[in-house]
Amino acid sequence: MRRRFAALLTVLALATPALAAGRLPSLVLAGPPASVSTPLIHMIDSGALKDLADKVEFRVWKDPDQLRVLALGGQADFVAMPSNVAANLYNRGVKLRLLNISTWGVLWMVSRDGQAKTLADFRGKEIAMPFRADMPDIVFSLIAARQGLDARKDFRLRYVASPLDAMQLLVTRRVDHALLAEPAVSMALRKTKSFPISVIAPELHRSVDLQQEWGRLYQREARIPQAGIVAIGRSTVDRDLQAKIMAAYEKSLAWCQKNAMACGEMVAKRIDLLSPEAVADSLAVSQMRHVPIAAARAELQFFLERLHGENPALVGGKLPDDAFYGP
Repeated sequence: MRRRFAALLTVLALATPALAAGRLPSLVLAGPPASVSTPLIHMIDSGALKDLADKVEFRVWKDPDQLRVLALGGQADFVAMPSNVAANLYNRGVKLRLLNISTWGVLWMVSRDGQAKTLADFRGKEIAMPFRADMPDIVFSLIAARQGLDARKDFRLRYVASPLDAMQLLVTRRVDHALLAEPAVSMALRKTKSFPISVIAPELHRSVDLQQEWGRLYQREARIPQAGIVAIGRSTVDRDLQAKIMAAYEKSLAWCQKNAMACGEMVAKRIDLLSPEAVADSLAVSQMRHVPIAAARAELQFFLERLHGENPALVGGKLPDDAFYGP
């Protein structure tokens, strides 16, 4: 009996270091104040990752420059980012692995003009535009060009640092039109009491759906592979960790879509300027779906080819090779 007990202790002693080795001291997730980050926040606040690391944290990046610092400095393990930025960084030699596309439709024109139906209706007008030469500016340019319009000449684009900055200009009446990404769209409508609809005419309107314009003009499904989750640095070689993060992301996205207000409360605690109601509204209208990168490849390639044709620098000078899409 003593020998068996001693043998058991030996087995446990040998097993403990192996278990400890599989647990990280820290795990950092990062993302913008946008819909793609909503599942990441739920993953942390729900404790879904507690078995993976001793400490799990979420960091917000507010503009593309902050995102690039995070990626280049290895300051995060998994980062939500626009698909074109992932391609750009990859082509510049950054060690990363794009795992999925989860954001397929969050871009709308928001306007005081309730009659505007296409981008052509905004010709000659001032539009608040976030992230110059990045998403969503590049999508706007592609769709405009497809209609024979030059985004730089036919519109008066007022560039701002982020969708939330564009939203602030809109709600404070410093501009009448803005291209916004959810949940900034829903936040603008809530702040101006334009939604839910009341007996008073709405001040702002959810105008042109850029995804619908994309589908109409390119004769494709009305969705755009806009953003996903990227493994950075040390996480690029840990396939088991990647699989666990993706499984948790998919579950958290499904939970948030079914429990929108509770999810909104989690997000609002971490991201300034967002309310639980606006986040819940955005979940109801956004095209959010976890699609592994292998399944999203064809649509993403088409999108990146259009960007490369517009300006090769948008994707790092060339189209990414097969390794970008993973085995």
